[in-house]
Amino acid sequence: MDQQRRAFFKRSLGVVATVSVAQLVANRVAYAADLPHVDEASPQASGLGYKHDAALVDKAKYPMHKDGSICATCVLYQGTPDSEWGGCGIFAGQAVAAKGWCSAYAPKA
Repeated sequence: MDQQRRAFFKRSLGVVATVSVAQLVANRVAYAADLPHVDEASPQASGLGYKHDAALVDKAKYPMHKDGSICATCVLYQGTPDSEWGGCGIFAGQAVAAKGWCSAYAPKA
């Protein structure tokens, strides 16, 4: 009985270790430096009026744009306050410019 119990625990420990390593690899944290920058000409970006520089937003087309509204102050922005680029909840797997803007902008509280 003791040999069966030891064998069971050895197999269980091996499975747990294998799963843990697999989770670490699968859940690798993506850093902004690793992410491709959003292409302003892509259908999603152009549909949302995304610009790398908020000063270039067409205010006639996007009257809801306010001066000072930039990605870095949006709730969807995932970069740090001092980063030039960061992830975005809208553009999955891509980085947006901290000084950029799109029509999905929602100010942080």
